[in-house]
Order: sequence, then C-alpha cells, then structure tokens
Amino acid sequence: MPSLTADQAQEFLARHPDIDSIDLLISDLNGVMRGKRIPRDSLEKVCRHGVNLPASVFALDINGNTIEATGLGLASGDGDRVCRPISDTLLPTPWLRRGRQAQLLMTMFEPDNTPFFADPRQVLSQAAERLRRRGLTPVVALEMEFYLVDRERTPDGTIQPPCSPRSGDRAARSQLYSISELDEYADLLDDIRDAADCQGLPLDTTLKECAPGQFEITLTHCDDVLRACDSAVQLKRLIKGVALNHGFEATFMAKPYGLEAGNGTHVHLSLLEADGRNAFAAEDNDPLGTPRLHQAVAGLIALMPDAMAIFAPNLNSYRRFQPGLYVPMAPTWGYDNRSVALRIPSGANEARRIEHRVAGADVNPYLLLAALLAGVEHGLARRLTPPEPIVGNAYDQVEPSLTNSWQQALDLLAASAPLGEALGHDFVRVFVANRRAERVQALQAVSHLEYAWYLRHV
Repeated sequence: MPSLTADQAQEFLARHPDIDSIDLLISDLNGVMRGKRIPRDSLEKVCRHGVNLPASVFALDINGNTIEATGLGLASGDGDRVCRPISDTLLPTPWLRRGRQAQLLMTMFEPDNTPFFADPRQVLSQAAERLRRRGLTPVVALEMEFYLVDRERTPDGTIQPPCSPRSGDRAARSQLYSISELDEYADLLDDIRDAADCQGLPLDTTLKECAPGQFEITLTHCDDVLRACDSAVQLKRLIKGVALNHGFEATFMAKPYGLEAGNGTHVHLSLLEADGRNAFAAEDNDPLGTPRLHQAVAGLIALMPDAMAIFAPNLNSYRRFQPGLYVPMAPTWGYDNRSVALRIPSGANEARRIEHRVAGADVNPYLLLAALLAGVEHGLARRLTPPEPIVGNAYDQVEPSLTNSWQQALDLLAASAPLGEALGHDFVRVFVANRRAERVQALQAVSHLEYAWYLRHV
C-alpha cells in the first residue's frame, strides 16, 4: 500500500480545520497500538520524511517492557528505524477530544527502505506476496467478538457484566441473537457505527453474542489483506474509545469470564484467480468446493498446530479452549458445521470460502492473517489432501489435539520450518523470545484461586 503524500495530508487538514493533533500508530506484536502524538503542523514533515521509532517497539511485552532476549533492545543499541505513514489511514477520531484529534497508521522500514522484518504488517505483506506470485489474491472478512464490562468492579476486584443503559438491569443471561439486547445498547452501538462511518471502516453486521454483555461486529470482505487488518485494528481502538465515552469498558480478552464463552476472531477467506473468479467455487456448485479449496484446507490443517502460538498469544488465550463453547479443539473441517475449526459456510457458490474459527479476539490481526495465508500457500504448493470432512458434532468424533499449553505452542512455532520460511525465521525468533519472556513473568504471579485452594489445605 502506498505511503501518504504531503499533498494528501494537506487536503485532509483543510477538510478538518478543528483537528489540532494526530496520533501516529503502529501495531506491536500483541496488537497494542504504540506511537507518538504530533501537532497538525508536523504532519507534512512526517509524510515527507517519516518518523523515527526504536526497533524495540517490537520487543515490548503486554506491559510495555522491552524483552532483551529478542535482540532488539540494548544488545543492538536500541536504535531507531523510520516509520512511514500508510495511505488512506489518516482519519478523524470523533470519540476523542470532541473531534479535535486524528490518527494515522505507520509501518516500519530499515535505513535502506526495505521492510523491517519484525513489523507484523510487513510480515503479512510478505505472506500475501507469496500468494500473489501464484496469481492469487486473498479475499478476507473478519468477525470480532468483544465484551462490554462495568467499570465498577465486584467487591473481590473482578469484572462484572454491564447494567443496561435503558433498564438499569445488569446483564445476566446469554440472549444469543437478541434484538432487544441490541436495543438496550442502541446508543452505544449507533455511536460505534457513526464513528466507523466517519473513518470509512466497512462495517457489516452487529449481533448479540451468547454471553452477558458480549457482542460481535463484522467487517465486510476485502481483497486487500493489509487494508482489512488496518480496518480491524482501527475498529478495535474505536470500540474501546466509544465504550469509555458511554461509561463501559470494552475488552477483547480471549476469556474474560471463566464460565462464559470466550471472544474469538473468525476469518472468512477465499482466493481470486487472475480473471477474478473465486478459486474455491466449483463449476458444478459442489458445496465442498474445488481442489484448490481442499488443498487450502489441508494446508491450514497441517500448519494449525504450529500456528497456535499466534492464534493464542498469551496466558489468558488458552483458557478459551474448553469443550462445549464452540471453540475448536482439533484441526477439523466440514460444511456448514460450527463444531469444526475450518467451516465451509453455506450460501451462494460464487461466495464459497473457508471460515477459520480458532483464533481469539486477543490475536494480532496482521499475524493471524499472515499465518493463515502461509497455511493456504503451504497446501497449494504441495497439493495436500485434507482428511474427510466432519458431519455432525466434531467434539464427539475427534479427540482434542490442539495444544492448550502456551509453552508447547511456542515450542511448536519455534520448530516450524514452513512458518519460519513464510513469516521469516528472524521474525519467528523475535516473536517466540518475546512470548516466552512474558510467560515466565506470568508464572511468577500467584492467583486468588491458588490461595483459596492451597493456602490452608496443603
């Protein structure tokens, strides 16, 4: 995607004379937005010359601490790289400071203007290029689940569902697909959609998900995977900001409540051939698609265990993988079946696609898509054959085999030759070092449950 030009920046500022500052944003390994805030008068300079940020922004853990084991910190002098603005991502942020602020996404480069290997957006660009060399263009749509939670904690310090803005009643039931629940939160959801319209984000459906205070918003399909992920990270920031304005917090934690459904990120994926035809749509309208669809499914299944550390990037991610809550526990596939990891949705043949249902909402979208494209390309290059599709309840037919161990997931990714080649061996090394260090920190914390169970009884 081309860089934002100085002329485009000036046109934007002329259309928005009230904007006095711009947030320059870049997604770290966790999908946390880092960056700088500049006054409007500095925007043209950024467009012409970029802005420097330390390469160690991709060594930061979830708490913003530099993980030295990545090699991006003091061992390398903690040097800067140049970040350049991404065209079409200079947007108002109407929920902040009464519309006087804007935001601009950035991506990082080496001094010789080659992509910086540890930038997740550049990793995705590299994975997409491997498919483009095959004459194929991926088309994707992302479904993003999140919880609204009360900003007031319970007496023991845990989160709780919100109280309805209209009735004042605290959410306590599932109410999947409830329209009345959407009505209860209509003002907030309307503000999300209005802000998305202001930013040009292509929202599709909004629905009430299956747990108290849980919702899903879907982005429309897009034939530019970088733009699709740009929209996803922008939407995530938007939802959090609008929720705060309404007195709630929005969380994309994979498993905020132990006994309720987790938050997932489902990806709908198809491939366009050079002539614009869907490579997954069979001429005989076979709902299970074409040989290329089968090869893509087989590749995704083959690399699914290796990619779990990307699909489930932190300690809380693995709490989501529990039976009975529509979370895939094994690398399975099937037609119109929500118990499998890879679902082939029903519907029009020309829209035939794969729905990937494994990743949590805490995933970095750029890395998720990079891993999926790597799996698809792996299957196509080797003309792999998938197992038989599952008919009926996959949980009753296939034993869980996807790891729920953070340590094992990192070991599998570190040893994966296909993902190392597709994502970059240096990137995988940095990612694994970052996640291993955060895991060590997480294991040093003692939970309330451990005190309740073990303090007096062992």
